[in-house]
Amino acid sequence: MPRPSVVLASKSPQRRALLEALGVEFETVDPGIEEETEGEPRELVVRNASDKARAAAEDHPGALVIAGDTEVVVDGAVLGQPVDEAEARAHLERLSGSEHHVLGGLALVGPDPEQDARTGVDVSTVAFRELDESLLGVYLASGEWRGRAGSYAIQGLGSALVDIVRGDVSNVIGLPVGLLLRLAPELIDGR
Repeated sequence: MPRPSVVLASKSPQRRALLEALGVEFETVDPGIEEETEGEPRELVVRNASDKARAAAEDHPGALVIAGDTEVVVDGAVLGQPVDEAEARAHLERLSGSEHHVLGGLALVGPDPEQDARTGVDVSTVAFRELDESLLGVYLASGEWRGRAGSYAIQGLGSALVDIVRGDVSNVIGLPVGLLLRLAPELIDGR
């Protein structure tokens, strides 16, 4: 049986790079969904990922659509993407010297339109080092915090903020590869 076409419903270059690293051929589309920001964190990431996958699946019948959502959670509160540098500073100061969780929600829709969405959540724990003003200033000046859950990107300069990661680092980057392959082993089966 031929493999279905694969669609990544995401604007994220990090998700795209992680999926490319698996050797999967896919098309990328912007799902055009406004992400929700309120709710229990595990339910929130699954709901956002599911909404993106369903929206993209409408325009790509017969395809396997993959969508994700990543949130940084500290003390039960979601630290979303900062609206400006002041909020990014507040996020990073809150994360400084402590642990937080990164929740990665995935939803896969299709190729069978009768099949329910395959969903899951991966959780990684990240410990930040104590951030002094010098490191904090350099990181904020880099602008890497823009558009990032929790105001940092671990795959870039943000790696200097991190002391320890427990769990799947690809989850922290934006696409929990282990979870993806558990939900869709057909992506690499038969190679």
